[in-house]
Amino acid sequence: MIPCRTFSIVAADPVAGECGVAVASKFLSAGAVVPWARGGVGAIATQSYANTSYGPTGLDLLANGVSPQAVIDRLTAADPDSAKRQVGIVDMNGGAATFTGRECGWRPPGKAVGRVAGRQAGRRIRRPQRPLP
Repeated sequence: MIPCRTFSIVAADPVAGECGVAVASKFLSAGAVVPWARGGVGAIATQSYANTSYGPTGLDLLANGVSPQAVIDRLTAADPDSAKRQVGIVDMNGGAATFTGRECGWRPPGKAVGRVAGRQAGRRIRRPQRPLP
């Protein structure tokens, strides 16, 4: 049997004032569960036994000035099943944070630094500061 796979990415470009989130999965209707975004606020992807309250609650916290890492800390502290979750968050200030619970089978490595913040399948990525081609 082929293992289940879900891929998600959140990204924000504070200079352009844009943010977004995308997901691809073998699970039908993952787009109704994983991606959350709000203009001028940021984007969130929650996957791996997704907790759909992470999206609206997290966006409300971001809108009130809470940092992405503090949002993750609050969401996971209040969630008895957080060990099964993955979540990535970006805000419109260039902040980004990710969380992969200890019961998730894959633990993503590394990070990079730059102007545009993003999260990819549990890994924070940032594009180096350079103009687009």
